Amino acid sequence: MHVLTAVPVYNEARYVEAVLQEVRRYSPRILVVNDGSTDGTAGILAQQQGLEVITHPVNRGYGAALISAFAYARRHAIDVLVTMDCDGQHEPSRIPVLLEAIHDADIVSGSRYLRDFHQDTLAPQDRRRINAEITTELNRRFGLNLTDAFCGFKAYRREALERLHITETGWGMPLQLWVHAARLELRIKEVGVPRLYLDPNRAFGGVLDDAEKRLAYYRQVIAAAESEPRALERGTNKADSCEATPCCWSGLFKRTCP
Repeated sequence: MHVLTAVPVYNEARYVEAVLQEVRRYSPRILVVNDGSTDGTAGILAQQQGLEVITHPVNRGYGAALISAFAYARRHAIDVLVTMDCDGQHEPSRIPVLLEAIHDADIVSGSRYLRDFHQDTLAPQDRRRINAEITTELNRRFGLNLTDAFCGFKAYRREALERLHITETGWGMPLQLWVHAARLELRIKEVGVPRLYLDPNRAFGGVLDDAEKRLAYYRQVIAAAESEPRALERGTNKADSCEATPCCWSGLFKRTCP
């Protein structure tokens, strides 16, 4: 089974080296999507051996980084794609748990609220409230059974990636994903992962730092995904590039996207 772990990064110079060192213990093949970092992250990545790197010259958003990772996995015939964040919230040691669970699922998603762990930390109050509201709405409207709609620690089968057509480039990308997964009747499984907030003051940026505006944006993403043409349920991916735009190779394992 060909497994690739994809790590989107944006200005993660503080964490990236230590995170990648730990990921190497559980995933021999790692893709880093550097989403326009300006803090020295690129220099740290350049010193790493054996990484596969996609570089967005400018910051395009969390969803855009994952869209690039999905397209890369499809092109390289990856059997299972694992995605995880680089801010210390996800423990690489949980990668085998995701891989074990994917044998009878299309998407395995980590949940910080499925069970308790001794290392759990308190989630910022507004994030916990919004997560609970959006998760409940997704379950009610689309027949899902989620406990954590936003966790980015996931494993995807190649067959699922071939059918998904994700276009949301911002933080709301997971919500479009769940709507598509429900419409495609993909097999979804959650596994418990620790709830770790190393920096509770970490911001989303811009208007999304306002909790109510963030909640409104998430609901807009859900509504837009729900109104997409039913043809998307066939899961056709007509373009296999970074958000359907051309990319250029710049080295054996490095790639630059516009």
